[in-house]
Amino acid sequence: MPVSPGLKRLLRIRELEEELSQSALESAVSEREHFRRTLGLAIDRKRDGRSLWSQSVGADELENRQVGLEEMGLAGRAAAFASMQLAEAERQLSERRESYLATRTRRRQAQALIEENESQDARTALRRYQQELDEWFRSGAHSAADRQEE
Repeated sequence: MPVSPGLKRLLRIRELEEELSQSALESAVSEREHFRRTLGLAIDRKRDGRSLWSQSVGADELENRQVGLEEMGLAGRAAAFASMQLAEAERQLSERRESYLATRTRRRQAQALIEENESQDARTALRRYQQELDEWFRSGAHSAADRQEE
C-alpha cells in the first residue's frame, strides 16, 4: 500500500518545524556572539580607563585621573550588564538547541515511517512479482512460448 498523503504531509510539517527551529538556533548563536563581543569591548574599555588613570597618577593630571575613574566605572557597569545578557543568551541557546534536537528527532521518526512503508511496499511488490513468475512456470506457459520460438 502506498505511503498515505497524511504521512507525507506530516513529514513536510516536521521539515518546516525543523527549519524554523534551526533558524531560531542560529539566531541564538548570533545573539550570544554579539554579547560576547560586547563584553570584550567593555573589558577593553575598562582596561583603557585604568591605563588612563594610572598614567595620570604619575603625571599628576587630575582631569585624566577623573576621566579614567569614570571610564572604569562605566565600563564595569557595562561589563556587568553584558555578562548578565551573555548568561541569558547562553540559557536561551541551550533551550533552542534542545528544541532543535527534539524537532529533528520528530522529523527523522516521520521519515523513518515513510521509508519503512516504502520498503514494505517494495517487498510486497517483489513478492507479488515472484508469485506471478512461479505461477507462470507452474502453468506451463513458458514451455508453450519456447515451442513457438522454435
